[in-house]
Amino acid sequence: MRKSIRKATSLFLLVMGAAGLLAQKTVLPVPGTEVYQFALDVNKVGAEISPDMYGVFFEDINFGADGGLYGELIKNRSFEFEHPFTGWTPYGNVTIQTKNPIFDRNPHYARLSYQKELTFTGLDNEGFRGIGVEEGEKYDLTFYARTVTNDPITLRFHLVNEANDLFEEKKVEVKGKNWTKYSVTLTPNRSALKATFRLVMETKGTVDLEHISLFPQKTYNNRKNGLRADLVQALKDLKPGVFRFPGGCIVEGNDLGTRYQWKHSIGAVENRPININRWNYTFHYKKFNDYYQSYGLGFYEYFLLCEDLDAEPLPVLSCGLACQYENHDPNENCPVDKLQPFIDDALDLIEFANGPATSKWGKIRAEMGHPEPFNMKYLAIGNEQWGELYIERLEPFVKQLREKHPEILIVGGSGPGSEGEAFDHLWPEMKRLEVDLVDEHFYRTPEWFLGSAARYDSYDRNGPKVFAGEYACHPNNRENSFLTALCEAAFMTGMERNADVVTLATYAPLFAHVDAWQWRPDLIWFDNHSVVRTPNYYVQQMYATNPGTHVLSLTMDNQPLTGQKDLYATAALDKKTNELIVKVANTGMAHRRVKMNINGLTGKHRGTLSLLHSTEMEAKNTIADPDQIVPVKSDVEIDAADWQLRLKPFSFSVYRIKL
Repeated sequence: MRKSIRKATSLFLLVMGAAGLLAQKTVLPVPGTEVYQFALDVNKVGAEISPDMYGVFFEDINFGADGGLYGELIKNRSFEFEHPFTGWTPYGNVTIQTKNPIFDRNPHYARLSYQKELTFTGLDNEGFRGIGVEEGEKYDLTFYARTVTNDPITLRFHLVNEANDLFEEKKVEVKGKNWTKYSVTLTPNRSALKATFRLVMETKGTVDLEHISLFPQKTYNNRKNGLRADLVQALKDLKPGVFRFPGGCIVEGNDLGTRYQWKHSIGAVENRPININRWNYTFHYKKFNDYYQSYGLGFYEYFLLCEDLDAEPLPVLSCGLACQYENHDPNENCPVDKLQPFIDDALDLIEFANGPATSKWGKIRAEMGHPEPFNMKYLAIGNEQWGELYIERLEPFVKQLREKHPEILIVGGSGPGSEGEAFDHLWPEMKRLEVDLVDEHFYRTPEWFLGSAARYDSYDRNGPKVFAGEYACHPNNRENSFLTALCEAAFMTGMERNADVVTLATYAPLFAHVDAWQWRPDLIWFDNHSVVRTPNYYVQQMYATNPGTHVLSLTMDNQPLTGQKDLYATAALDKKTNELIVKVANTGMAHRRVKMNINGLTGKHRGTLSLLHSTEMEAKNTIADPDQIVPVKSDVEIDAADWQLRLKPFSFSVYRIKL
């Protein structure tokens, strides 16, 4: 125990720049004798806290969509990657063809020929770092096929494990020269983390195969073309108020041709064209040649997910600029005088989301299965763009959106950083253009997060609101840990205290596959079977499930709690449930005793305490130990006249008291 406390103390003091104290003897912290005084005024009701405040940001990074949230288990199901056999291992006589395809936007298909050779003809698919299947669960295999002659051909479909042991086999007879859709259900008799899908020709002949797809029947809400149930459940347990999609940098693309185009992501899933993912090649040391977007998880599916989560959708669209980090060729940007197709994409998206089923784009939504509108109210234009290149393109978007859809809340950007020349230039421009929210991004050190809890105290109360659209605490090792979660918890007290300025906040990135990631830290890690909710996840959950409806005044020595005595705090009133909510982060190495001097409340009251605490700053949840750091909830009873908080070192506490 002493060793773990010593390690935690040393690391945290280094983070805080108090290295001189490390020479002192480390002992187990004990409750201090000093009692600090907090002043809480229940009658002084402040700014309203947006019900959308705490949400999630999704980007297809770290195999977050294909291979992650999207339920498809077959990689490169339509043979459309740059190298068409990527994900597949062909054997025997297998070629890629494009003559007379069934789908015009996915023209490639596989042709298999077998004449009873000693070596079989077939294909293996590796899935996404293997195929995860569970014993006894059902998996729907679908594919399109035709034969060169009318003679029937029997195909065998297998699931095999890493030892090449067979644990499921089904046969399907294919017949006819016209493309036909076939389906069969696979039910493995054992579980496997990294199975292989195999198809083999059993009878001689020639057969064409296209869009070979394998889906678990148990997707979220058992929806066809659905999402991985355990990952969606992790999102639902966050109770997000807003869901930003489809990403950040992938919205831009490294050139305009590789930007995310929402119109490619709707309609029949078999005919949605693929797009190379910019995270395929962005980091040379983390290059993934097999990272593409199938668009199977498209804008329609994102809107359905928002409904499932009861979260407001917040799509992000290209402003006509390619990624300014990666592309410095001005010819790769859309000229301002040719920007109308990009603006039309925004206007058409509003019609797709909100228009009647009789409108052009509303009709497509209705035909896909959702005649009612999605009631989208937010729309972001551009991601991490900066300079006049961005301003001169954003302005015509704002003008036309205001004229045609004044009900839509427009989100502009403040560039890639949380301060600096680009940031200082963009904020006044956002005010001039009168956007509704400004998207701020900050991936910063623990020191920055602890030192920035007062960041929004001095913001203009009359300007656009803040959307903290991408943020995460980045230590030197760039790993999720209790330290990063605690620093974020401390910083977020400043967000909530300034709810009249900050109305939306989303940690980023959201997902990461343990065997295929480009970026960390991330909120949720997973493999083909399991989900790991990080300490950072639990901080987000503790905020999102305990936001309150209005800010209350909470001070020490007449000042907001922004790090005095290592304490960060905020308070809120929940008018819906008639509860008092107090959030306190103790980022120091000592216990703290706090006397709550409450104005406007008397008598005894019951409630709960949710506590996130660790003595190891580097502690983290893993696949092997997913519950090392989790909130602990307990019942509490307080006397308003003598309520004392006993705050553990390195802890985040949320009190919820019934009034």
